Amino acid sequence: MSADPALSKPQDPATVNALVARLESGIGKKPKEHGFSCKKSTFTIEDTVHNVDSWKFQEQDFKKHTLPTYARGLFTWRDKVSGNYRIAIRGYDKFFNINEVKCTKWEWIADNTKAPYEVTVKENGCIIFISGLPDGTLLVCSKHSTGAREETEASHAIVGERWVDKQLAQIGKTRRDLAETLYNANVTAVAELCDDSFEEHILAYEGDQAGLYLHGINYNLGDFATYSMPEVHKFAEEWAFRKIDYVVKDDVQQLRKFLEEAAETGSWDGKDVEGFVIRCKARTDASDPNWEDWFFKYKFEEPYLLYRQWRECTKALIAGKEPRYRNHKEITREYLKFASAYFIQNKGAADQYKMNHGIIKLRNAYLAHSGLKGADIVRMDLEEKGTGQDSNLKLVLVPVATIGCGKTTVAHALTKLFGWSHIQNDNLTARKGKPQAFAAACTKALVVCPAVIADRNNHQKRERKQLIDDMSPGVNQAHFVALNYVHHSSTDKDLQDKIREITRKRVLSRGDNHQTIHAATKNNSEIIGIMEGFLNRFQSVDIDEFPDRSFDNVIDLDPLKESRENLETVVKALHHAYPKLVPEIPSAAALDDAIKASFDEYKPAIKHTIKGSATPAPKRAQTQPQQQTSKKVDVDYFSVSLPPSIIVSAVEKAIATAPEEKRAYYYELKSAHRVQQKFHVTLLHNANKSQNKEMWERYIKLYSDAKAVGEPMGTGTIKLESVVWDGRVMAITASLVGDKWECANNIPHVTVGTSVGVKPKESNDMLEGKWRNGDIGVEQIDLSAEGIEVTGKVEGVKNGKF
Repeated sequence: MSADPALSKPQDPATVNALVARLESGIGKKPKEHGFSCKKSTFTIEDTVHNVDSWKFQEQDFKKHTLPTYARGLFTWRDKVSGNYRIAIRGYDKFFNINEVKCTKWEWIADNTKAPYEVTVKENGCIIFISGLPDGTLLVCSKHSTGAREETEASHAIVGERWVDKQLAQIGKTRRDLAETLYNANVTAVAELCDDSFEEHILAYEGDQAGLYLHGINYNLGDFATYSMPEVHKFAEEWAFRKIDYVVKDDVQQLRKFLEEAAETGSWDGKDVEGFVIRCKARTDASDPNWEDWFFKYKFEEPYLLYRQWRECTKALIAGKEPRYRNHKEITREYLKFASAYFIQNKGAADQYKMNHGIIKLRNAYLAHSGLKGADIVRMDLEEKGTGQDSNLKLVLVPVATIGCGKTTVAHALTKLFGWSHIQNDNLTARKGKPQAFAAACTKALVVCPAVIADRNNHQKRERKQLIDDMSPGVNQAHFVALNYVHHSSTDKDLQDKIREITRKRVLSRGDNHQTIHAATKNNSEIIGIMEGFLNRFQSVDIDEFPDRSFDNVIDLDPLKESRENLETVVKALHHAYPKLVPEIPSAAALDDAIKASFDEYKPAIKHTIKGSATPAPKRAQTQPQQQTSKKVDVDYFSVSLPPSIIVSAVEKAIATAPEEKRAYYYELKSAHRVQQKFHVTLLHNANKSQNKEMWERYIKLYSDAKAVGEPMGTGTIKLESVVWDGRVMAITASLVGDKWECANNIPHVTVGTSVGVKPKESNDMLEGKWRNGDIGVEQIDLSAEGIEVTGKVEGVKNGKF
């Protein structure tokens, strides 16, 4: 079958060569310095002369404006005759959930997109890319790899190939037929592999429902361009792919109404779905004449999140651990009782569940037993949140802010408007166990009041986790809402500097009318040093990760705006989400009066003294004061300490999948008790500070500021890449997620263990001297496909002690 000439768009060699050159420039680079970081993996295609290179960015980099391409899934190859590069596989441009970024807010969508809006069901599987090479070879890839993988019996790409073969057999076609069609059209077929016999996710795909669902055909170009859904359906029919359902909406109002009505039940056309992907045309701004293909998604929270909660609770149950859950408490308790009985009655089911098989079968058995459907559970969830008949709702408002954002002003105004409780952390005088005392005071307040404002900065994830963990057991129907003063923006790179300027003006102008910052009696440099410490330690709310996933709602606030405007934003959001608690929006005059009362009446009941650095360091150029500070601080190295259970679990899981001859060294370490008890990634050792003066001084400054207020320096997230060993030492290579922290080592790593007489620092020598150069005596197991990200405290360490 020949390609349709009308749908063909050829590659331009000069453009692709320039793209690959930019990609190569980012290999191993630090995003802060280079603008982006890129990882290249090369794969040999069996029975061909071709190698293909996979290009991978860090997930958080997709929100920046510095990437050479936004393709999520990109493979290139080099033509040995011409020397030119070509794109072999091209995934979608990374797209985001509604309200996740500026360009997925409804206001932006209304102004900068146009119909038709093709609304496609978001299938729940793993992505598979299919294209052709010039010699007629069919190339089938997962997001970042192709072919077999040593650590697994059947990779996603291999299972995808099997499904392609099954389809082709049905229509009497060959791999070469499909490869030539795709190559001549210069396109990649994008499908979702949905097959519960291979890998279960959340939604069910069994029997006739299993297979490759074709949901897109992309041109192999640097800029994103894709087929329309009618064209995709036509191709799917010709090549025996499963088709995904879609509807078309003609304007934004119709689109929004359709999505929000479907979200009320978490289902469409009688079945549970994860959500929708919306395809349309968009432009950069209202003045841009060019319209380009553009996607965004609308994911349902429920019943998808409930099903995931059941899955995690069930795994805890099987492991003999106490299941932890916050939402849908009653129905989850009933489900777990049923699951316990189910595993007793069905021998071997628990072992299968641990291998991710039987998840959906158990869930469906419970739903049938209880007579419920997903839509019923969503309605129950709405009632729990106060949109129905529940009168026991308890609301915990959790500001996430730094000093000077106006959180206490807004909190005081809310108490004036609604009579809610306002617990200020700084009013507590306990020296020991203060976080627990704060949570206990908030819990006690909810006994007589439907809502409490938990007034402290809560600017680090550990603070949010502690508050949620400590309050949840003691408060039935507790719902946590983040009042999120947004400090980072993908579209405003200078936001932190603007926040720094505005908050300093506010704090320095109010004198001693604050519990911890006494501007009238402290010198300005000391105050600014304290504020700078909080800014540097600030961790943004991320609803895709714990603990922030536990928030029922996140209300984004602007720290640059006045408290009156932020108060109105909070009140309107609470009215929409919890009309039982906020049945109507107060008048503008009432909001004005509440803010005025907050300014007029608020006086700190108790004052505390926080010692700060005498010299702030908002800009790296200010090195001399920092050098003076470093002389007073005795630190051997800075590191990210990591939870031992996660590291050991990752290693043991990897080793268990390796061939028997590769397992010996780890078990040798284990039997000799040479596996580390604690794990960390060293960011910078004082032995190397002369080569990294600026980094050392910056970390010393953060360490000094944090120590002055009794806080850690912050947290860092590490992605585990590969387990590597040589018979003397074992380590895990890693990468830093985000650009806040830097590592002086060329290869960030976690030392797992060493042989007797071998020092842990030799792991760096092994990685630099042997592993990087492909030494034959080095073994490795790739962990990157597991996507293991671990968050730990960033600390300064002296003689092994923080």
